[in-house]
Amino acid sequence: MPLLVLLAARCAASPAPGPTPPRPTPLARLYPLPRLAAPEYGIQAFLWWHFNNKTGWRDVDLVRDLGFGWVKQQFSWRNVSGGPGGYDWFWPDGVVDLVESRGLKLLARLDGTPFWATADPALAERVTDTPPKDLALFGEYCGALAERYAGRIEAYEVWNEPNLAREWGNQPPDPAAYAEMLKVCYLAIKAADPRAIVISAGMAPTDEANPAIAMPDEAFYRALYEAGAAIYFDMLGVHAPGFGNPPERSSQEVLADPAWASRVWTFRHVEDIRALMAAYGDGDKQIAITEMGWTSDTTGNPVYSWYAVDEATRADYLVRAYQYAKANWSPWIGLMSMVYIADPEWTASHEQYWWAITRPTPPGEPAVLLPAYRALREMEK
Repeated sequence: MPLLVLLAARCAASPAPGPTPPRPTPLARLYPLPRLAAPEYGIQAFLWWHFNNKTGWRDVDLVRDLGFGWVKQQFSWRNVSGGPGGYDWFWPDGVVDLVESRGLKLLARLDGTPFWATADPALAERVTDTPPKDLALFGEYCGALAERYAGRIEAYEVWNEPNLAREWGNQPPDPAAYAEMLKVCYLAIKAADPRAIVISAGMAPTDEANPAIAMPDEAFYRALYEAGAAIYFDMLGVHAPGFGNPPERSSQEVLADPAWASRVWTFRHVEDIRALMAAYGDGDKQIAITEMGWTSDTTGNPVYSWYAVDEATRADYLVRAYQYAKANWSPWIGLMSMVYIADPEWTASHEQYWWAITRPTPPGEPAVLLPAYRALREMEK
């Protein structure tokens, strides 16, 4: 799904994050916490329908040539299961084999409830990410994947941006319900592959508090902790778009700027989420950034293009974001996975197209590398 974190309009001024109850004692863990280098480098690609052709081979080689060690790929449940207990492993087998053949690690994003597993199949035809009617069915899928690819899929991200109604079946975001989903999937994965890393869903950074649209990301994270979800993920998933701001600009600076007037509009909003983690006794756990980037949208779309930057600026900001994190967020930053190696099917009318660091080209043709790709390839890692 796109990075679309901004809902249509800029938010009104908002206060600094409220206090959270101090919990100085680290939480009990069901499994030992994994530890990655601070940071490790990843990017999302779209290999699912292309693993056995020149386009897929080209794109996974682009990740390797970038000097990144991780590929993020969506493993949509509906693309694997046509019915209860039935799985077609052709496509996931191909993706895992391809990524493994290049010596890369794989982050699999789990979502996409199939029609048969939803309470309202008609809704599922219109909304891709609809919670299942029975969480046990999703748990079976999580466990089946982890069992088949034990030791081969390094990490799993459970769902995507559940603080947005459109990512939660057009229903009001529900942190307690997501906490139960996370628990079911975590336990299933760990039973099949205890060493696999389970990452909670990254939230859309927003102050929007309309239940028909979104729940503020900090409020959602706080409610997730209050629901007892902390023991059911190894790393906290966070989304870190930079919008129009340079990566070093603090949330407090942005809050005080009338042009922005909210803490969420900056890459360093990650630090607000980190403070919340520590307040809930979860400070020994790393953050995994599962989406980050800047858009260069020139379409005039009022939802996205108002905070676009030019290609040279985007290249500069991405390199500086990684450098800032490496210098200031060690040891609590783990994976930093950005967007995107472009989906071959995208055109300029797709919002995601403008976040990618390559341009889509026909099958078999060389990729068009944007300045951000070249700058990241040359960046010291």
